[in-house]
Amino acid sequence: MDSPTGLDLAALGSFLTSRGVVVEGPLRGAVIQGGRSNLTYAVSDDVHHWVVRRPPLAHVLPTAHDMSREWRVISALQSTVIPVPTAVVLCEDPTVIGAPFYVMDFVDGHVVRDHVPEEWPATAATREAMSNALIDTLLDLHAVDPAAVGLAEFGRPQGFLERQVRRWWQQWEASKTRELPAIEELHQRLLDGLPVQSAPGIVHGDYRFDNVIYAPHDPRRIAAVVDWEMSTVGDPLCDLGLLVVYWVNDPSDPAASALPGGQADLGEGFPAREQMIAAYAARSYRDLSNLEWYIALGSYKLAIIAEGINARFLLGMTVGEGFDTMGPAVPLIVDAALERASASGLAGLLGGA
Repeated sequence: MDSPTGLDLAALGSFLTSRGVVVEGPLRGAVIQGGRSNLTYAVSDDVHHWVVRRPPLAHVLPTAHDMSREWRVISALQSTVIPVPTAVVLCEDPTVIGAPFYVMDFVDGHVVRDHVPEEWPATAATREAMSNALIDTLLDLHAVDPAAVGLAEFGRPQGFLERQVRRWWQQWEASKTRELPAIEELHQRLLDGLPVQSAPGIVHGDYRFDNVIYAPHDPRRIAAVVDWEMSTVGDPLCDLGLLVVYWVNDPSDPAASALPGGQADLGEGFPAREQMIAAYAARSYRDLSNLEWYIALGSYKLAIIAEGINARFLLGMTVGEGFDTMGPAVPLIVDAALERASASGLAGLLGGA
C-alpha cells in the first residue's frame, strides 16, 4: 500500500523496529479524518494497531505542534485516572519521516463529530450521559497535581493568562491572511479585563467533543482524551471557557457551523451552556465569577487557530476535507465573542459598550 501524504510507512516501520517495537509485517496506514491541526494516522501491521501524530505539512508556527509536548503529557498521565492512549515511542529526529512524530496505541471507541453513534439510543438520556462524561473527565484532569505526575516544570503558571493573550496575538500576526479590526478589539478587551488567576493545574488546551474517544458501548465513559498539543500547566478555567465556546446549542446560531467539536448538529437533549457550567461548578472549588473572560479568551484562541488552518489551506498544504470553512468562520467567532463580552458585566471586557 502506498504511504499516505506526510508519513513514509517504510521509514516508520524501520524506526519502530530499531526501538524494539515488534512489527509483524508491512505497514498499512491512512489519515484519520476530522483533525484540522496536527496530522493523525491510523497504522497497522494487521496484528498491532497504532496511531501516529506529526505536525502539519507547512506553516508551522513557533511554539505550536510540539510532538514532545504531547508525548510528555500523555506519558505522565498513564498511571492516573485520566484516560489516555498508551504511549509507544517518540521520534524527535525530523529526518525519519520529515518531521518529529510520536506513536501511541490505537484506542477503540467513538469520536463523535456529526452524529450520535448508531449503537447508542438516540435519546436525551444518552446525550446527557455524554455531556456528564465530558465534564467529569475535565474535572478529574483539573484535580491532578502536576508535580505528582512529574509535570511541575511543564508550564509557567505565574503570569499565565497575560502570556496566553500575548502569545496567541503573536500567532495571529504570524498567520493572518487579512486585517480584522474586530479581533484587535477583542485582544485589547482581554488585556484590559485580565482577572486574578485560578490555582494552577493541567490545561488540555483544546478540550471538546471530538478530542475525546467514547467507550464503544457506553456513552457514560470516555476511553481516551486525545490531541494534547496545546497542553500545559496553567489556569484550568481556560479549558472550561473554550468548552463553553464550542457548546453551541442552537444550530441557527450564525457561528454554529464555524465551530468544530461542538454538538449543535447532534440532536436535541444536550444540556444548555449554563447547565454545563453549573455541572462543573458543582464539583470544583474554583471561583467562576470571571468565567466570561475565559469564554472570551476561548473565542479569541479558536479564531486564531482557525486563521492558521485557513492559511495552510490557502497554501494548499492541508490533508483532508472541510478546511474551506475555516476562513469564513473567523469573523463569525470574533463577532460573537465581542457581543457576549459586551453583555458580560465585567470591567475591561465591556470595551466601549
